[in-house]
Amino acid sequence: MDAINIALPKGRLLEPSLTILRSAGVPIPPSREWGRAAVITLEKASIRLLIIRDDDVPTYVTHGAADLGIVGKDVLMEAGGEFFELFDLKEGFCRLVVAVPAHLRQSYTARRTNHLRVVTKYPRTSADYFRRAEVLAEIITVQGATELAPRVGLADVVVDLVATGRTLQENNLVEVEEIATSTARLVANPVSYRLKSDRIWPLVEKIRAQVDGANTGGEKECGS
Repeated sequence: MDAINIALPKGRLLEPSLTILRSAGVPIPPSREWGRAAVITLEKASIRLLIIRDDDVPTYVTHGAADLGIVGKDVLMEAGGEFFELFDLKEGFCRLVVAVPAHLRQSYTARRTNHLRVVTKYPRTSADYFRRAEVLAEIITVQGATELAPRVGLADVVVDLVATGRTLQENNLVEVEEIATSTARLVANPVSYRLKSDRIWPLVEKIRAQVDGANTGGEKECGS
């Protein structure tokens, strides 16, 4: 029998993802037993876990290398692709915001009428947002810390993911607009969802039941 391949994101959402799957009955051994392995094969359950970069999860699911995946909504908005977004897992709550240096907060509205230089890890989402707002924005993509950009003159504003806002505060930045909220989502490859329905659907429903039962207290914050 072919295994169900599930793509899980490295980083902040990995442990919550493992907890969700374990609560749904997936027999995942403690992480110390598989260490840094990228593929964990659970032979008795006919499941393979693929531990990959979060922004690669939509690609693996879209192209069928993974039947299911767990990934943040922020990544889904940025990636696009062909997949079913099944439901919200209510983990890793964050917000995607526009932030500016504190001394420019009062003048931001006026500055929006001019050309803005925007530094971000989310170029597609940022471009869509400012286009809808009818703001002429030059989008500058970086992969590392965005907070330094205004300080060194690379950009006027930052678009980034925040939880508590502490990192913004430490870099003398203030939030001026919220673009979107983000939590972890369960996604599925459309073909797999149909052809492997006899095995995927029961697992999905177990995950849904565990999420609904465990999150009556609300969404858990990004990184918590």
